[in-house]
Amino acid sequence: MDRRVLKTRKAIMEAFVGLLAERDFEQMTINDIADRANVNRGTIYLHYTDKFDLLDRCIENYLQQLVEACMNDHVQTPLTAKDALLRTFHHLEEHAAIYTTLLTKEGIPAFRAKLMTLMIQGVEEQMNACGVQGGMNKEITTQFLASAAVGLVEWWIMNAMPYPAEEVVDQLIALLELHLSLPALAVK
Repeated sequence: MDRRVLKTRKAIMEAFVGLLAERDFEQMTINDIADRANVNRGTIYLHYTDKFDLLDRCIENYLQQLVEACMNDHVQTPLTAKDALLRTFHHLEEHAAIYTTLLTKEGIPAFRAKLMTLMIQGVEEQMNACGVQGGMNKEITTQFLASAAVGLVEWWIMNAMPYPAEEVVDQLIALLELHLSLPALAVK
């Protein structure tokens, strides 16, 4: 993709998230976004259908960045679950303003819902790889673990990250190990 297009889209998304931090989504206009991004209103419509399309693509973009942050850069060396979680929490730290806005704005429940969907998929993959402790219902366990992990991320971000990422991840791993066998687990 052309660098100018990427630069324009980045400016529009950053302007959009900045405005979301300041006001409700419903009150925001395309003109507001264009002014903040220092682009013409028509430029926004070249890239996005409307502000709802911009919101959806923004959510997808930042969730994709979060997923990529937890993936391994080197295919030869698989990451442990702990390493993948640490990379994810460090990414959240580095981009705290964006994720705080997307998680805390009342008009943006779609971000949390999509984050939950991603987490459920991740937990299902982990459970398929290492199984569930005897007597546990897989579906209930999946929902519990995904909800707990998303809730922890949400609490950590909304409370200005009161503990270092390493401590949060150690605690999360310990809690997950109650239900899964994670030490040998690797993310490819």
